[in-house]
Amino acid sequence: MAIYLVTGAAGFIASKVCEQLLAAKHQVIGVDNMNDYYDVRLKHWRQAQLQAGRGFIFYPLDIENSTALNKVFAAHKFDAVFNLAARAGVRASLEHPELYERTNVQGEKNVLECQRKHGVKKHILASSSSLYAGCPMPFTESQPVDHPQSPYAETKKKAELLAREYHEKHGLDVSVLRYFTVFGPAGRPDMAPFRFIKWIDEGRPITLFGDGTQARDFTYVDDIARGTILALKPLGYEIINLGGGRTPLTLKAVIRLMEKALGKKARISAKPASAADMKETWADIAKAQRLLGWAPEVTADEGFRRTVEWHIAHRDLVQSLKV
Repeated sequence: MAIYLVTGAAGFIASKVCEQLLAAKHQVIGVDNMNDYYDVRLKHWRQAQLQAGRGFIFYPLDIENSTALNKVFAAHKFDAVFNLAARAGVRASLEHPELYERTNVQGEKNVLECQRKHGVKKHILASSSSLYAGCPMPFTESQPVDHPQSPYAETKKKAELLAREYHEKHGLDVSVLRYFTVFGPAGRPDMAPFRFIKWIDEGRPITLFGDGTQARDFTYVDDIARGTILALKPLGYEIINLGGGRTPLTLKAVIRLMEKALGKKARISAKPASAADMKETWADIAKAQRLLGWAPEVTADEGFRRTVEWHIAHRDLVQSLKV
């Protein structure tokens, strides 16, 4: 049995990573500041699911607080750290760039410094496909990403560079994972999959930014969590895409899958696209296949069916949430 620290443990992807680690009989120490970027009741629901079983310990703290973080490291001997805590959202980063700098950059530095001080060598960092804005597709890890087009992407790039510095200067073994659009049960309410399913189910019009032809490399959350855990292997310092690796789906196609799973038709209210949003994303996942033996297993059709099933089973919770 290993002991792992997972930051942002009540978040969408991190909670699934915790769930899979616990299912493998490991001990998981989770930390999360439970911020209100989106309705915190969903974070409390995810936390409660994890605490219902054995092997999970939760600390309500912020990785920006280096003193509190050091105490957690002093109390547990970690085999590895998954730093999945982050301020998320491209649009919101345009309004509050200073928040993103503190969490995504200073928070990452605090985690790395704790690992250095306490001798924890393996570090897994959640990064983002948003760094590829402006690059030709499919996106490969070797492409230069020197011109981030949002504060969110800029802070993710800085975090990657910090992790590389700690690898080179202090010998940390680092896996940087660039996630593409992740969806699944109990997903983020600020993202299209959660909102669209909720609005279609309630008979409310979907707020669609753009004409619906923008496409994303949708990847089911269980697959993303599995790839994240596979990245525990010693790699030195590697940046790895975790994405669908197949033809991206347009939002129009995604809406059709939701309609099929719900048995209801969508009403659409169109709004102009945001300049910060990428028109299309498409991951080259050859490196993940080579280094991790990873490829997604859940199709978009199956993934959205499972997501809708969770929505229906937890309709009371979903309907109470602010989106």
